[in-house]
Amino acid sequence: MGCLQSKTANVHSPDQESSQPDSKPDLGNGDPVDQDQVPAFKEFGLAELRAATNGLSSELIVSESGEKAPNVVYRGKLRSNRLVAIKRFSKQSWPDAQQFVVEAAGVGKVRHKRLVNLIGCCAEGDERLLVAEYMPNDTLSKHLFHWDKQPLPWEMRLRVAYHIGQALDHCNSENRKIYHDLNAYRVLFDEDGDPRLSSFGLIKNSRDGKSYSTNLAYTPPEFLRTGRVIPESVIYSYGTVLLDLLSGKHIPPSHALDLIRGKNLLLLMDSSLEGQYANEDATALVELASKCLQYEARERPDFKFVLTAAAPLQKQKEVASHVLMGLTKTPVVLPTMFSPLGKACARIDLTAIHDILLKTGYKDEEGADNELSFQEWTQQVQDMLNTKKFGDIAFRDKDFKNAIDYYSKLVSMMSVPSGTVFVRRAFSYLMIGQPELALRDAMQAQVCLPEWPTAFYMQALALSKLGMETDAQDMLNDGASFETKKQNSWRS
Repeated sequence: MGCLQSKTANVHSPDQESSQPDSKPDLGNGDPVDQDQVPAFKEFGLAELRAATNGLSSELIVSESGEKAPNVVYRGKLRSNRLVAIKRFSKQSWPDAQQFVVEAAGVGKVRHKRLVNLIGCCAEGDERLLVAEYMPNDTLSKHLFHWDKQPLPWEMRLRVAYHIGQALDHCNSENRKIYHDLNAYRVLFDEDGDPRLSSFGLIKNSRDGKSYSTNLAYTPPEFLRTGRVIPESVIYSYGTVLLDLLSGKHIPPSHALDLIRGKNLLLLMDSSLEGQYANEDATALVELASKCLQYEARERPDFKFVLTAAAPLQKQKEVASHVLMGLTKTPVVLPTMFSPLGKACARIDLTAIHDILLKTGYKDEEGADNELSFQEWTQQVQDMLNTKKFGDIAFRDKDFKNAIDYYSKLVSMMSVPSGTVFVRRAFSYLMIGQPELALRDAMQAQVCLPEWPTAFYMQALALSKLGMETDAQDMLNDGASFETKKQNSWRS
């Protein structure tokens, strides 16, 4: 697909309303996002996103994303070295590629420093992918319910409540009043430890109709009655997040409201927070949660009210979030990234693969004990060299059928086969539509050179052509591992 500009430069999202945004003062709604820090929204090619994720490798799936297959989230690295999160939808969720692009572009215009901003999408073939900023410090769910070193401090919980309120208020001002399935998985922490709201929740799902995937006990009452999400539903879900922050566990809203009405606040509060909060602050947050969780939608407050209530609770604004959370700011390192050949195989770029194989030649076999290195001048050696020469010329000229014939003759002449010959014949088989034979030759190349990354990459390519994506990704990862091993041996 071409550049997104041609498709979305003048597109207006269906969710946008004709009325102007609220002109009332924005109660501490934070600053707009720094445009120099976040690239302009664009449409990515599938090849680039496959390369960014090592071929959509399962090793790069973010396990704490809260998503269920096939809607998984990967972390990746673009050509610009920017780290990103890439969410993958099924085609069944978005059968209309253009509709997906339009919806993503609309969300991509909503930028704010309290959001995990959307920076691109891809709708190519059966793939539907969203690309957003990468948040390296896990989700609110992780820090509240599955913490390792320390529970989330009280002051940080208050900051989460305020920042997420700011994010949702900004979305309202941009006429994005519906946020789908707000929960603790949707809140992520950036490199500074600041909480941000995932922009993925602003995307409507065109086909599945399920705006809430959580337990029914946490679902807005009107959604259970009508199956519809309204702006007040978002306030209700925000109230359930406040309950998570207060209790450090999942408490059904009905049970929490019973505790609140019975003045049993100690039973509601997370016991690990003992001594960290003033009673009046805890009471204020509990009261805010109670208002948000009202059964009747019209009785719930709006986000202007939420911000007015949450702002005075911010008592340590001068302390950086990563300090409050006890985080060490360290660079994020992705698993081993591929060489140019590995990347080309990951994105199935046959032209690039052919060019790389030509440039590499036979140098990976230098010093290997095979017939091509013999110096004794015999007629048999002359015949082998001529056959190799004609095969290499045919391979260079993309005359793959003749390349196969010459390389097959050469294999029969050599008592010690060449891994490079098998790889070139494997590629030639792929180019004439015979992936089974290509896989056989790539495996033979690995027999010749057991730790040769190229042999693994060619097997991955053949497996991908055979529709065996999981096995293909395993082979890509094996090739990358041997590549790393080789690089480390050179350094030592």
